Amino acid sequence: MTNPVQSAKRVRASKVPEVSVLFWVIKVLTTGTGETTSDFFVKTFDPVPVVLIAAVAFVVCLVIQLRAPRYIPWRYWLLVAMVGVFGTMVADVTHIVIGVPYAYSTAAFAIILAAVFVTWWRVERTLSIHSIVTHRRELFYWAAVIATFALGTATGDLTATSLHLGYLGSGLLFAVAFAVPGIAYAISRRGAVFFFWAAYVLTRPLGASFADWLGVDHSRGGLALGTASVSLVGWAAVAVLVGVLAATRPKRVP
Repeated sequence: MTNPVQSAKRVRASKVPEVSVLFWVIKVLTTGTGETTSDFFVKTFDPVPVVLIAAVAFVVCLVIQLRAPRYIPWRYWLLVAMVGVFGTMVADVTHIVIGVPYAYSTAAFAIILAAVFVTWWRVERTLSIHSIVTHRRELFYWAAVIATFALGTATGDLTATSLHLGYLGSGLLFAVAFAVPGIAYAISRRGAVFFFWAAYVLTRPLGASFADWLGVDHSRGGLALGTASVSLVGWAAVAVLVGVLAATRPKRVP
C-alpha cells in the first residue's frame, strides 16, 4: 500500500494543478484568448517579428515554470497562456505560410501527439498528470500540452473552414464532444487518464471556436466584437480566476 506521508509529499511536489471545474474553465479561456490574441498581433503588426518575439516569450515562460519547485498558479497558467498564443501562431504558419491543408496538419499533429504519449509511456510507464513530480515527466507533460494545442488548432480550423461549419457551429460541436469524456468517466469510473487527455485536446478547438465567433467580422460569421476586445476581456477573466486559485489553494505544510 502507498505510504500516506509519501503520497502527501508527492502531491505537494506536483508541478500541475488539481483537475477541477475551475481548471477546465481557465483552460478553455486561455485557449480562446490565445487564439484572438495571436490573430490580433499577426494581423496588426509584421507577423515575422511578432512570431519571433512570441517564441522568445514562450521560452522565457517555460524556463520560469521549469524552475518552480512545485505547482505555483501564476507560473503554470502564464506558460499555458503563452502556449495558447505561440501555439496558435505555429499552427497558423503551417497552413497560411507553408500551405499545408488543415486535414493534413490535423493528421500530422495527431501523429506527433501519439508519438509523445507513446514515448512518455515507455519511459515513465504513466501518463497521469498526478505523477508530474520530476523534471523529465514535466518535460513530457509540456510536450504533450504543446502537441494538444497544435492538434486542437488544426482541428478547429478544419471544421470551421474546410468543413464549412463556421465558428459557432464548430463551437457547439466541440462543446458536445468535450462533455463526452466527462460523462463516459462518470458512468464507467475507468480510464481517467485517457478521458482527461481526450477532454484536454478538445478544450483548444472549443475555446478558439467561440472566441473567433465573438471576435471576427460578420462576413466571416462572427459577432465582430474585435479580437482586441475579446482578448482583453478574456485575459482579465483568466487573471481573476488564477487569483482565485492562488487564494484558495491549501497552504503548504511541512
